[in-house]
Amino acid sequence: MAQLSSEDEVRLQSMLRQLLQSVKEKITGAPSLECAEEILLHLEETDENFHNYEFVKYLRQYINSTLGAMIEEEMEKCTSDQNQDEGPGYDTLVQHVTKVTQESKEYKEMMYSLKNVMMIVVESLINKFEEDQIQNKEMQKKTVKEKCSNYCTDSCSDSDSSFNQSYKFSQGKLQLLLEQLDPGQPKEVRFEAMQTLCSAPPSDVLNYENWTTLCEKLTVCLADPDPAFNDRILKFYAQTFTLSPLHMTKEIYTSLARHLELYFLSGENHIPTLLTGVDVTHPNVIRLLKKVRLLNEYQKEVPSFWIRHPEKYMEEIVESTLSLLSIKHDQSLLVSQKILDPIYFLALLDIKAVWFKKWMHAHYSRTVVLQLLEKKYKSLVTTSVQQCVQYFESCENMRSDENLIHPKHCGNKQKTFYSGQELQYICFVHSLCLLGRLLIYTQGRKLFPVKLNNRKDSVSLTDLLVLFTRLIYYSPSCPKMTVTAHAEDYSPASLVTEVLRILCDQKEYATECLFKSPVIDAFLEPINNLMKETEAAPNCSEMALIHVADILARIASVEEGLFLLLYGENMNSSKDENMAWEENLLDDLLNFAATPRGLLLLQKTGSINDCVTFMFNRYAKKLQVSRHKMFGYGVVITQVASTAAGAVALRNSGFINTLVTELWAILECGRDDVRVTHPRSTPVDPIDQSCQKSFLALINLLSYPAVYELIGNQDIPNKSEYSLREVPTCIIDIIDRLIILNSEAKIRSLFNYEQSHIFGLRLLNILCCDLDTLLLLESQYQVSAMLLNAQEENVLEIAGDHRDFIIDGLSVERNHVLVRINLIGGPLERILPPRTLQKGNDPYPWPMFSSCPLPNCYLSEVTNRVDPKQDNDIGKLLSSFKISDKQAECIENCRIQFCQTMRTNPSIISGTVLAELLEKFVLDLAENPSDCYFPTVEYKATDANVKNESLSSVQQLGIKMTVRYGKFLNLLNDGAENDLTLVLKHSERFLKQQQATIKSTLRCLQGRYPGHDWFVSSLFLIMLGDKEKTLTFLQKFSRLLTSAFLWLPRLHSSKYLPTDISESGIHPIYFCGAHYIEMLLKTEVPLVFSAFHMSGFTPSQICQQWISQCFWNYLDWIEICHYIATCVFLGPDYQIYICICILKHFQQDILKHTQSQDLQIFLKEEALHGFRVSDYFEYMENLEQNYRPMLLQDMKSIRVQST
Repeated sequence: MAQLSSEDEVRLQSMLRQLLQSVKEKITGAPSLECAEEILLHLEETDENFHNYEFVKYLRQYINSTLGAMIEEEMEKCTSDQNQDEGPGYDTLVQHVTKVTQESKEYKEMMYSLKNVMMIVVESLINKFEEDQIQNKEMQKKTVKEKCSNYCTDSCSDSDSSFNQSYKFSQGKLQLLLEQLDPGQPKEVRFEAMQTLCSAPPSDVLNYENWTTLCEKLTVCLADPDPAFNDRILKFYAQTFTLSPLHMTKEIYTSLARHLELYFLSGENHIPTLLTGVDVTHPNVIRLLKKVRLLNEYQKEVPSFWIRHPEKYMEEIVESTLSLLSIKHDQSLLVSQKILDPIYFLALLDIKAVWFKKWMHAHYSRTVVLQLLEKKYKSLVTTSVQQCVQYFESCENMRSDENLIHPKHCGNKQKTFYSGQELQYICFVHSLCLLGRLLIYTQGRKLFPVKLNNRKDSVSLTDLLVLFTRLIYYSPSCPKMTVTAHAEDYSPASLVTEVLRILCDQKEYATECLFKSPVIDAFLEPINNLMKETEAAPNCSEMALIHVADILARIASVEEGLFLLLYGENMNSSKDENMAWEENLLDDLLNFAATPRGLLLLQKTGSINDCVTFMFNRYAKKLQVSRHKMFGYGVVITQVASTAAGAVALRNSGFINTLVTELWAILECGRDDVRVTHPRSTPVDPIDQSCQKSFLALINLLSYPAVYELIGNQDIPNKSEYSLREVPTCIIDIIDRLIILNSEAKIRSLFNYEQSHIFGLRLLNILCCDLDTLLLLESQYQVSAMLLNAQEENVLEIAGDHRDFIIDGLSVERNHVLVRINLIGGPLERILPPRTLQKGNDPYPWPMFSSCPLPNCYLSEVTNRVDPKQDNDIGKLLSSFKISDKQAECIENCRIQFCQTMRTNPSIISGTVLAELLEKFVLDLAENPSDCYFPTVEYKATDANVKNESLSSVQQLGIKMTVRYGKFLNLLNDGAENDLTLVLKHSERFLKQQQATIKSTLRCLQGRYPGHDWFVSSLFLIMLGDKEKTLTFLQKFSRLLTSAFLWLPRLHSSKYLPTDISESGIHPIYFCGAHYIEMLLKTEVPLVFSAFHMSGFTPSQICQQWISQCFWNYLDWIEICHYIATCVFLGPDYQIYICICILKHFQQDILKHTQSQDLQIFLKEEALHGFRVSDYFEYMENLEQNYRPMLLQDMKSIRVQST
């Protein structure tokens, strides 16, 4: 067929023209091109002449000649396998052969050839169409003028050009059809009119101005006794349901429902009774069932698209249906004389109430159905319950004759008659399925109790469940000779068990429906009888007992259900009350965890573990953390994770395990519940959006107290091999698998190496912003060396001193982290390279390196280094402090002069001036008993006494970092490292004299202070590396209240703190200082407080980090000096005020990053650009006036009260 002759081309054109002419009416009436395509695609289903078209015959013959032999061969092969019990069933066989055929070379060649041929034929038709259109233009104009307004444009030209014209009914034509459908017209006229209407395009009928009148007329026509005319009307209804939009099909549906309603309410129609049964071959019954089937088919299809239309359409469809099904005939008649209601005929066609299941599936329609059932059509529910009761009573009355209850099955022979008892059973099955669906939903259960006729008491929800339960073992089994798959599906025991299983699957359903003593007693009745060696129940089969056992096992699988089975409802109610009370108590206690002071209370009372476990259980079930909380778990988890005890509680509860596992699933595995139809797109952002939530959760979790508890003194696995199925479960695993990728085994174990490692490097970057965490990671895992080695592996060529590095996402990230962890400095003291590439020839101008020291370009050139010799200013500043003979006046004078200098010339308070001021001021305070908070401690150790003592590896690395920073600032000399080491050894020994023995499982309380002493390091720099001055100052300063909040190791395991506070491992800067930071922030800067809350982050955690490291890396050195000096001169409450000022200063940035959902990242990574302590002195003085009495009173209360 590769070569198409002219004769073949003409023949194919003729075939195509015939096909197009035949379907012209259907596709030109389509409202859109998509609808026209749908009509053509489903032509075989809708066109009875489909297989008679010459074009279809040609295609069949062509396919048969090309693929017939191959298809027959494949079918024979499969049939042979099937005979040997290896092959698939018939449906699977067809699918298999179809698949093999479509994948074959012959099929692809046939499609290619056929496509080329048809393109030639279609192109010829199009060309001919254009020629005909030009030739017939004048003729068409004349034809249009001659058309009468009542004439339909059927007479099209012989050429293809008529195919492109609209086939329209005029309004006049439709009006004439409306008149011809009048019952007074002759039969032939009405039939012809109906036939013409069936051929009319749906769009024209829809646009008919008297459409409502036409619907009414059609409703009347449905009552016509003529079978042919009735069939023609139903054909129009079916076409309308298939091809028309919802607002048109809604009218048709409601008219059909209204007709059926009138049909059943009219006393003139011969509707079968239960006594006579239903003969489905009777003409009247055939017509009735056709109408009900059409109604039912639409009921099952309409839920798939009614949500796209106004709710009123759906409401009208639902109401017309419920109105029809609620029809009840005279209830005074005997059951056998009862006229069948509409529900019986619907049940015959849809025995399992599939229509109702679909209507109840979506909240959109379920709400309307339940509202209408409650307000207007509750009788439908009552009727369904009545059917179940009647069936159960018939089981009891006629248990000896099973065939009187169950429908009789006739093998494969089609059933044509249904007796009254069979109809009762079918309606019972329909009612049971309808009620089972209702019980799933809360509003459905609220429809009970219902009042039945001839019954004194209402039927409650529990009564109905007891009835269902008894149906399992009281209803007779299907006759053995007719036990088929079909019969089993509709046996009462199977149907009831199916309903009860659904109720068991959800705790809410089971608690309200099944966990009741009467229901449990009903389940246990046959078992109790068996145990008493009596008959279990009349006709109770083995299968019924299996069903009962199945439900009981499901009930027992839930704690509440098991308790009910063992102890009964009264005991269960008591247990439920206790559990509810306990849960409410934990929920209320969990509110305390939202504040630092509350968290301390939970730790002191031993409730922290129970509360965190309760929170995790709710988190795992995706429940709200607390009825008082609006923004979920973030704030509480962040607050809890800010303490060592909280981190341990989170680990023990399983929260960290779940967090890490979920992260790995997203990062490495992807979501299991998403069907993959195409490969995942390559992430554009360093942290993909799908991982952002887990990334922020890790940031919130990993404060230094948490990090130290979770990884302190622990090695990473560093395995020689990692299984692809090996999923991390803890923080150590995350560090090992995502951050420290120092082996090929680790790299090979990652499916998404680059994305996952970048995630790990970003996390490392944020962790290292906390200097204590940085020192811990460096001391335990040598992260800096690992990163340098990785950069070395990225070197392309080495030509002399020049080294070319591969520039990629990972090398850029590593370069940024390396600069951050090897340079100390505030916003103006160091330059961090960006983590993005630039446009142009040089996308990354920043030099990379694979060894230390770092290139000088990362050291800021604009840093104002401090000149240690400012002799000309010292005398001037010191002379401005007027020394009084009275010590108290002297101290107050110093504070006033300090404030004035900070406002006018703050830069002078630095270097030697600051050192001498601090020395003198603290000496004066320490000599004034009223200003001393801690007692004097005698300390006589010499350098020789401490020389051989060791410092922790964290302290040793901190010393090197401090000396590097001090030399950069031109504050220290070459021997400074030894002096600082001695200072820290003396300091540690001095504080150890004031420590108590603490019995605790917390890692942070097992010996020395777990971090580096950043205050002593800062003071050493202020004193310009003078060891003696530093030690003297520390001994005097240790007596002041301010030392408790500036010098964190001061109160580590301190005997001055109450025992329960010391054992909690929570420092006063958190439960006191950070607590008041949050409290004042809520009042002073409410927008910032709300932003933290919405971000799931806490001011207390970031402020604790700033204060713990004396703002190193966040402020320039001069501002760190001013922070320390302000707190020393003006009091410890100024530490709180300074934090409030910082958060106020960055209000706009905080709001912006809250909106972009990266507030935690911004606050931890970014230095405090532009903030100067001196700029906020006036505001801080206002804060002092408003809050100092309260703050100082609470700060002074931290110490244990002597008795």
